[in-house]
Amino acid sequence: MSLYPRRRIFRRTVPGPVRLPNLLLVVASAVAFGMVWWVQDVRGIMPCGLCLWERWPWRIALIIGIIGLLVPRRMARGVAWLGTLPLLAVAALSVLHAGVEWKFWPSPLPECRAPVLHGTTMAERLASMPLTPGKPCDAPTYLVDWLPVSMTVLDGVAALVVLALLVTLLRVSDSGVRKTG
Repeated sequence: MSLYPRRRIFRRTVPGPVRLPNLLLVVASAVAFGMVWWVQDVRGIMPCGLCLWERWPWRIALIIGIIGLLVPRRMARGVAWLGTLPLLAVAALSVLHAGVEWKFWPSPLPECRAPVLHGTTMAERLASMPLTPGKPCDAPTYLVDWLPVSMTVLDGVAALVVLALLVTLLRVSDSGVRKTG
């Protein structure tokens, strides 16, 4: 009889569903891009410059989620914690864009402003116009006419909900870790 506990051969170092937070990142990003596809291609609503910027953190979250599904189990939770950064970036960009829509501040992007026409004659001014008209960043896009909540605000709320779910899943799996020693 030994005073030391038996050593387990097959010990799970990270208990619980460690892949679930990464799967959440992948599914949330896929839903966000599905929504973008539906609004842009099915409904025919063109995005503004800030809308295009808001898509980049979702792309990064998708990549982080895919990496988290592919790495070894012991590294999956650490990779999923990295997913909080792009979600915070989406929320920050949504606040910036909502402030532009509500006319609290001007847009920091030059493509959101009215084009500056150059030339003295009408033909020169027409030639200096952009080929495709840009959507101004201060014009909100509403999915439902009777609900005055823009796509920008919905994007920020969705990012905060996903962030809360992600942190909750990660904290639950953190509390299940047994300390050995």
